[in-house]
Amino acid sequence: MSFQTVFEQSDNDWFSLALKLDVDGTALDLTNTILQVVASLPLDSAGNLVDGFDLDEFLADFAFYLNLSDGTMVPVQGVELAGFIEAFLEAQGLTRFHMADAGRAARLIEALDGCGAPWDGGTEILELGKRLRILATASEEDQPASLKAELRPYQAQGYGWLKALNDSGFGGILADDMGLGKTVQALSLLLHCHVERNADRPSLLVIPTSLVSNWQNEAARFAPDLKVLCLHGTKRHQRFDQIGAHDLVLTTYPLIHRDHDALFAREYELAILDEAQAVKNPAASVARHIRQITARQRIALTGTPLENNLTELWALFDWLIPGFLGDRKGFGAEYRRPIEQQGDRARQRLLTDRVRPFLLRRTKDEVVEDLPPKTVIDETVMLGGKQALLYESVRSAMDARVRAAIAEKGLSGSRITVLDALLKLRQVCCDPKLVKLDAAAKVSESAKRDRLIELLEELVSENRKVLVFSQFVEMLRLIETDVRNRGWPYAMLHGQTRDRAAVIERFQSGDAQLFLISLKAGGTGLNLTAADTVILYDPWWNPAVERQAMDRAHRIGQDKPVFVYRLYSENTVETAIKAMQARKQALADALFEGTGGGALTLTEDDLADLFGAT
Repeated sequence: MSFQTVFEQSDNDWFSLALKLDVDGTALDLTNTILQVVASLPLDSAGNLVDGFDLDEFLADFAFYLNLSDGTMVPVQGVELAGFIEAFLEAQGLTRFHMADAGRAARLIEALDGCGAPWDGGTEILELGKRLRILATASEEDQPASLKAELRPYQAQGYGWLKALNDSGFGGILADDMGLGKTVQALSLLLHCHVERNADRPSLLVIPTSLVSNWQNEAARFAPDLKVLCLHGTKRHQRFDQIGAHDLVLTTYPLIHRDHDALFAREYELAILDEAQAVKNPAASVARHIRQITARQRIALTGTPLENNLTELWALFDWLIPGFLGDRKGFGAEYRRPIEQQGDRARQRLLTDRVRPFLLRRTKDEVVEDLPPKTVIDETVMLGGKQALLYESVRSAMDARVRAAIAEKGLSGSRITVLDALLKLRQVCCDPKLVKLDAAAKVSESAKRDRLIELLEELVSENRKVLVFSQFVEMLRLIETDVRNRGWPYAMLHGQTRDRAAVIERFQSGDAQLFLISLKAGGTGLNLTAADTVILYDPWWNPAVERQAMDRAHRIGQDKPVFVYRLYSENTVETAIKAMQARKQALADALFEGTGGGALTLTEDDLADLFGAT
């Protein structure tokens, strides 16, 4: 008798591994037998054997009998299978692999070979597995000679990872913290493809509208040898016939809906999505359209590959490596629900292990020793007097409305009602003038606004440069009135601002000491290192969005300590939001660190916290 590890091709990019036992020329499949034993073993929450369990002792009294075609029973002693069982246990019982799992498959092949089951499937899988495992330990790479910048060591490593990923043929996510230079790392890869290797087709870059000028400027500054075509503005259609004569074509997410037929009629070298979280909703039209892009490689740049739930990660990988994580329904059953709702650490470890070669993330704390420290200060503000009475009145009315909606439509069918109710409560916390109710018009008190002015008075007297973020443009206009009345030099940026560059320059050059910014218009893509203080006037559900706002100041180029003030109204919906933020961060950390995460669903208990009496 002899054992053998066998390769079995499945559909498309999938294959299976099987453990076979050869008995006088007859091959018997032992795979299911092994998996049945694995399923019977006592495992801890991470999928490992519990401490103190002796596998050899457990198998000592076992004998497995296999049937030959002539009816002969072939006995196999349990101890003979111990090594194989341990190998499949380490692989978490998986025997079917996507080609992108070749690194994990190769580990299983090597383990089985080491236990006496030589590999009989050729070298292709082993070679691909070796290339993918190199991604996990990518070393610093000499930067392209035409790059007009000196890469920091971690950026050179990031470029090396992107280059190795390019050689593997798979897509991936560069998920560094904001401010760590994802743009220059991506430009390095573009120079490698188009200047060093003379790619025979252009690359396509899809970005938010707010980043068009930033990418143009960065490309001109760091990669002047790249021929860049920007397809933005009303006359962009006149330049469609120039695509083939350029190295890099820039378009924006809003224009994909209008221009996809012209843009996607050709093939590209690289397809890169910047701020790729913009396509996290797989049902959105832009997420559907980008799947039509034909490119040799797909790359996503985002500091927040996961903001709310694991479906967002699935949506990115479904574009980057189609089929790798299965379809949306299967991913929900296999990963999202077990991880988010049941806190399944073994599933979390498996998902983390599978995506690790294709996701590179470095935080500021890990790689930028010279970045000044960031101090985050949470301040709670107590609502008082008529504002507190208004809050309680609105809370009581909204609680009744939400309960009635849930009773009629259920929790999932009441989403719009819940969000509208939460909006009104948040507005009361910010300033009663935001609330379009007769009762609110009679309230002149605004606790947070008063506290903000107190903070600003002290900060202005210390010659601090301050960013003030709010989600509500109307709130910024109220703050603007206070600032203007005190004669403080300021700038303001929101969605209707026409000349963003001039407004930003006014602050960066020192002409404005305060910068009032709407979270949506200025939360990403801005480099505001002139600031040393950030104030988040109102909290948002997603901690990643708040970190992006902080990172406008706390990024490379900053030479001053950065202080961040987060204002919360005490015993209100805002403190409930703060508690929910911690849960979302736990899920994101579980993805990157491979540790367990808890549930991340909006339950009726959550609603009780949000709308509960103070």
